[in-house]
Amino acid sequence: MNERPKCKVAYQGEPGAYSEAALLNYFGPTVTALGKETFDEVFASVDSGESDYAFLPIENSTAGSIHRNYDLMREHSLFIIGETNLRVHHCLIACPHTRKEEIRVVKSHTQALEQCRGYLTRWTGITIEPVYDTAGAVKQLSEEKEQHTAAIASRRAAEIYEMEVLEEGIEDNQQNYTRFLILSRDPVLPDAEAKTSILVSLRHEPGSLFKALSVFALRDIDLLKLESRPLIGQPGEYLFYIDFAGSTNDLKVKHALGHLEEFAQMLRVLGSYPRDQFHV
Repeated sequence: MNERPKCKVAYQGEPGAYSEAALLNYFGPTVTALGKETFDEVFASVDSGESDYAFLPIENSTAGSIHRNYDLMREHSLFIIGETNLRVHHCLIACPHTRKEEIRVVKSHTQALEQCRGYLTRWTGITIEPVYDTAGAVKQLSEEKEQHTAAIASRRAAEIYEMEVLEEGIEDNQQNYTRFLILSRDPVLPDAEAKTSILVSLRHEPGSLFKALSVFALRDIDLLKLESRPLIGQPGEYLFYIDFAGSTNDLKVKHALGHLEEFAQMLRVLGSYPRDQFHV
């Protein structure tokens, strides 16, 4: 827990969203959680000073990366200062006294629907409807009393909006984790085991990516993730997001980044931060 008294943290979603649950686990009960409708609004809240931190999902072990948040990190000048992993348990939620046989529509966020794809594929005769948030889908149920509609969300969302859990643990992968990033206007230098994230663009020429990755291999720096995103306005060219073990305070990391900077078109350190472990 990283309790910071009186801090305000923006997240995407309604009360009961998985982002809110992970946020409360990370910051503790004294935090003020500010739910926003979109990820863009989360970044804007920190940029404007309304919030101290942004709390964002970045990847799921079943559904993969959340590309919009990678793009927003490029567009804004916030720093990653932490990460946390949440074990995600999905529930099928409906209005009280509804039977599963009555359900014709299932709503949820696209990520949750993807994480339950196998479960939903085996269920014939239903329509899938993506909405902006898992807890938001449950909130809609509570407001509209849709007897033939169910939502996929957390048990806490069902409790908050006084809906009924029909089934629990419907995610396809029983090791279903979502990784969240915490972003701030100011960077940190972690003392504990660290991870660093960078954004780099390379010349469009043979061997450029190999050379970029070699600066880490030559110094025995463990690469943890490589994610590419299209370079807007330059078809066929890409930006690369790289996560690796270590801090920018480490001498070998400083040398690696200095070496990379010699031939990269652009290099930006998104942040060094304490590395989280998976908790069952």
